[in-house]
Amino acid sequence: MKGKGGALDRRSSARWRVLLLCAFCFGLGMLFTDRFWTAPDTSNHVMSQRRRQDQELQVISEDGNTKRKHGEDKDIMGEVTRTHEAIQSLDKSISTLQMELAAKRSTLELLRSGGSPVTAETSQPRKKAFVVIGVNTAFSSRKRRDSVRETWMPQGEKLQQLEEQKGIVIRFTIGHSATSNSILDKSIDSEDAQHHDFLRLDHVEGYHELSAKTKIFFSTAVGIWDADFYVKVDDDVHVNLGMLATTLARHKSKPRTYIGCMKSGPVLADKNVKYHEPEYWKFGEEGNKYFRHATGQIYAISKDLATYISINQPILHKYANEDVSLGSWFIGLEANHIDERNMCCGTPPDCEWKGQAGNVCVASFDWSCSGICKSVERMKDVHSRCGEGDSAVWSALI
Repeated sequence: MKGKGGALDRRSSARWRVLLLCAFCFGLGMLFTDRFWTAPDTSNHVMSQRRRQDQELQVISEDGNTKRKHGEDKDIMGEVTRTHEAIQSLDKSISTLQMELAAKRSTLELLRSGGSPVTAETSQPRKKAFVVIGVNTAFSSRKRRDSVRETWMPQGEKLQQLEEQKGIVIRFTIGHSATSNSILDKSIDSEDAQHHDFLRLDHVEGYHELSAKTKIFFSTAVGIWDADFYVKVDDDVHVNLGMLATTLARHKSKPRTYIGCMKSGPVLADKNVKYHEPEYWKFGEEGNKYFRHATGQIYAISKDLATYISINQPILHKYANEDVSLGSWFIGLEANHIDERNMCCGTPPDCEWKGQAGNVCVASFDWSCSGICKSVERMKDVHSRCGEGDSAVWSALI
């Protein structure tokens, strides 16, 4: 019994030693590795959730900022557009004020120098108008004038009503002969007493004086009418007044406007050709072309440009060709050159086809004749085939 009990004590003692050794090793391992078991850190979990929420809020915020940015971009574009319109309107207003001041100075200078135009209308205050149309004519062109009167130019009371109701003034422009009170001048006086459709200019008539006549026409017209536009047209050109008014109205808000069929023909140095340019050397080498300018059959300029001509006419250079001269006066200015191709349609069938297609022409003529060939005989035919109708000008939006 005693022997068995001793054996049990020894086994029990060995087990305890093994358990103590295991506990000792476990404690020693924990001591050296410093890896203690801890409960999950709830604060880290909360922080990660907050990070995710912050990220989601940032995405939402960025998305909102993006939408706001797109809205702001639209607002900015709207502001840019409105600013541009305001600047353009201000530019027009400044130009108009300068024009009015210059016109008064010009009128005073004309009166002081005794160079006021030969017309009874100059003693009256300036009349408001939308457009003043000067039909360039000559002493020998009575039949041409009559062909215009019988077609596109209203007569009598209708001419006066057109001026009063629509602000469209139309006059044949002519100067005087080299001899005072000649039979030529008396003939024009008689014709004017019958039709009341002339604007007499302080100018000696002559084909080679067209540039001077152009300057005097604009200066005279500016002194009589306060118009938005001034138009020069030859008496062998067919015009649709309603389409002309509509075309000009589209450019009414623009300052310093120069409208017509822009071209750039060759500078002709040969003395034996029709449009010889004596000052060809000013345009560089032989064979060069002119600067871009409106063809002379018909063109329009805004009142600020017309006033510029009126003020500066004594120092504006005159080239041999009137249309070149006009273009040269605007070379150094901030002028808006507007190329309107419906101001230079051909005669039928060209203008007729365009009218049938809905593109009614402002003016029609033959390039080969610099006007309608045999206009006295053909003006009525061109008017019947290419005319817009008598009511068009009265319904034109100006």
